[in-house]
Amino acid sequence: MPQLSLRASMSLQGRLKLAHLFEMPEAELAQLARKLEAHPLFARLRRAGVVRLTPFPKAYFTARRFAGWGLRTASAGLPELVDGNCDLVALIRKAGQERFEECFVKDAVLSDRERARRCGLTLDQVRKLRRFMDRAFLQGEFERPAPAPAKVFSSVAGIAVDQGRAVISFFNREIWKGRYEVDEAKLSGLAPEQARRAEAFLKRLRFVEQRKTTLYRLLEALVEAQAEYLRTGAPELRQPLTQRSLAAALAVDPSTVNRLAANKSVQLPWGLEAPMKVLMPSAKAVALDRLDALARERSELSDEGLREELERRHQIFLSRRSVTQYRHDLALARRGLRSPA
Repeated sequence: MPQLSLRASMSLQGRLKLAHLFEMPEAELAQLARKLEAHPLFARLRRAGVVRLTPFPKAYFTARRFAGWGLRTASAGLPELVDGNCDLVALIRKAGQERFEECFVKDAVLSDRERARRCGLTLDQVRKLRRFMDRAFLQGEFERPAPAPAKVFSSVAGIAVDQGRAVISFFNREIWKGRYEVDEAKLSGLAPEQARRAEAFLKRLRFVEQRKTTLYRLLEALVEAQAEYLRTGAPELRQPLTQRSLAAALAVDPSTVNRLAANKSVQLPWGLEAPMKVLMPSAKAVALDRLDALARERSELSDEGLREELERRHQIFLSRRSVTQYRHDLALARRGLRSPA
């Protein structure tokens, strides 16, 4: 019985640590990631092939500025980062966008000589590009045009529309440069003493990886569900999303979705920074948005007419009394007194 109690206690501690990680702001998580990667065990486990750092399949990066936002996706042109420096633009174009991102942006563990071989550049050119990228990322991390305002939300990423498709660009490269993958077969091949020392460290690494991967999947699900809203900026095109439905799609507990989204924000394609929960509207919020758009478009409709049109267009079923109440909530005048859109 004491053994069972101890096991339950350890399990509870693990869940509490994971819950804390889910709520952790990006800056704090980046600091933890730096600390873990600076640990001597991290380097030894990577050399042994136990731990791999592999890029997220569709992760792009962008610099965040408090005096305005500079959102640049990979396909929109990383050369924009050089701000007109023609020599660097020429080198990036010579390497090619795909090779440049692979060798310089996604933090591949490559020597300068290997980068030169893959990109068709000289060693001096590779060093020049690497120094520039280091400087660019340091600037994005530390240099601010103005002091950062106090914020309740932790900004995760910007969303841009690229050729009609919503693309996520992360603000914090330290977190999103790659996933921690553990090769269990190689771990079991370590000497017993080495494996015991590694296990506690790997547990922390797995917790951080679970937080990153779950948030990444949540962002992908939100962007996919709200594609039309993100493309057009029309609030009435948002789709209702509950934490429960998202949790079911991601195979996690609803409390996990709540913790991840509670204090996080994203930059929308038109420049507005908004809580992630803007992309998780309730059915009522969607009904209000669609009623607002419809009432402005069809100013001649009575409340009963609005009710019928909501049902016909959007399959939103409300009573006339509810439409009247919602219209009052939106400060919309009745039929004949509304200005047409």
